[in-house]
Amino acid sequence: MTISLLQNDECKSDGSLKIRKSACGSDPEVFTRFYDEETNIVIWQRDLSLKLQDFVKSFLIKNPHFQLSMTVSPDRAYDSLLNELGGEASSELCSDIAELVDMFCCLFEIKSAGLRLTALNKAMCPKFHVDRVPGRLVTTYQGVATEWLPHKVINRRKLGTGSNGLPDHESGLYQDETDIQQLGCGDVSLLKGELWDGNENAGLVHRSPNVVDGESRLLFTLDFIH
Repeated sequence: MTISLLQNDECKSDGSLKIRKSACGSDPEVFTRFYDEETNIVIWQRDLSLKLQDFVKSFLIKNPHFQLSMTVSPDRAYDSLLNELGGEASSELCSDIAELVDMFCCLFEIKSAGLRLTALNKAMCPKFHVDRVPGRLVTTYQGVATEWLPHKVINRRKLGTGSNGLPDHESGLYQDETDIQQLGCGDVSLLKGELWDGNENAGLVHRSPNVVDGESRLLFTLDFIH
């Protein structure tokens, strides 16, 4: 397995020094780096099979407004998804999602997770923000994927109302468009949120990408159940 630490970032905007790293690897074992105090995003880089890509493309044509939200456990995820997505034709997508559910629950020693699978033709969260959750798994099965900012480039006082209503590129949240990083379609990421113990004022800053007219995204997320 190859794991690389992509960033070694510092931020003093909250009056304290915090270093945050991003870890990237070609094997799901990279997910264990989420437990490193100085890591706030972990990325498993992978390519989706052509069969899976073809199914997702066909599925979105038939279901352009699809939305699914449910609580799943590793032992029931596959059957529950197969029922929702329409039988054996969806088996590869169901298998992939069920595997991610199993990994997520095993990594965090939880019995179930909150699943969302959403078709999008516009940015769901177009401004950079942090999530007030311990952690979230995110992957995009079709279309442009999530954008994020390294910790060291951020003026966190410009998040939310601190932007004074200005768009991200004018608010002073970051300095240059080249600061923006982006996941690849198929990559699976774990985003560390503000509610992870010790991660206050260091949650990963991210946003939904702009979607070109006529294109669709299929976004999948897993969350802790409260």
